[in-house]
Amino acid sequence: MKSDSRRRGRLRLDERLRALHPTDRFKAPPKGWVRALRDALGMTGAQLGTRLGVRPQTVEAIEKSEAAGTIQLNTLRRAAEALDCTLVYALVPNSSLEAVIEARARKIATRELHRVAHTMRLEAQGADDVDFEARVQAYIRDRLSERDLWNDT
Repeated sequence: MKSDSRRRGRLRLDERLRALHPTDRFKAPPKGWVRALRDALGMTGAQLGTRLGVRPQTVEAIEKSEAAGTIQLNTLRRAAEALDCTLVYALVPNSSLEAVIEARARKIATRELHRVAHTMRLEAQGADDVDFEARVQAYIRDRLSERDLWNDT
């Protein structure tokens, strides 16, 4: 029951995140969003500093840290508010969450079944690869839970 509700939750989340693809649309400008927006608005570093309550040198440090990817979220949020913007923060999976689960389960099942097949060949009890896909699916269905997928053993 729990795995079914998790699956429904993944599907809902996949649907919400689909609007964010392709993610290259959100790639930051070379000097960062703060600098790009400030320049587009015709605002000087000193003016943004006044709105943030910091010195112009601090604005420069903020812009450099954003471009370097080291800025803190709360600092970026304050800068966004000073620019009359909203900070949007999201983790966007490279594929659907369902696909991530399926790929991880398949990887584990394949690894385990190859290990078993190797041992069986050593004992001259090798199984043919004709039904390997069916064995992978059965292993995933019968032996793996979603929680098992993330143990790095």
